[in-house]
Amino acid sequence: MTEEDKKQLNTFEGKLRHFMFLYDELKKENASLRQLLSEKEAEIQRMESCIKEAEAQYTNLKMARIISINDNELRDTKQRLARLVREVDKCIALLNE
Repeated sequence: MTEEDKKQLNTFEGKLRHFMFLYDELKKENASLRQLLSEKEAEIQRMESCIKEAEAQYTNLKMARIISINDNELRDTKQRLARLVREVDKCIALLNE
């Protein structure tokens, strides 16, 4: 084996070691990212269950609020709706002119 061949072999070995090191580093990073992904997916599941629970509570609260409306609130709501309908009618009339 000539001196040139030995240099090329040493260069090749050095590059091979370097690539093996990079491969190991990428494997570690990949494992870390997979772990992070799994944690984030679990967090998403927890958040989705919290959202569903909050939506259920909101629906229950709306129902309770509707049931507890007294006559004055009902009359005020009807008046507000009537005003809104009149305003919309005026707008439609203006558009039709």
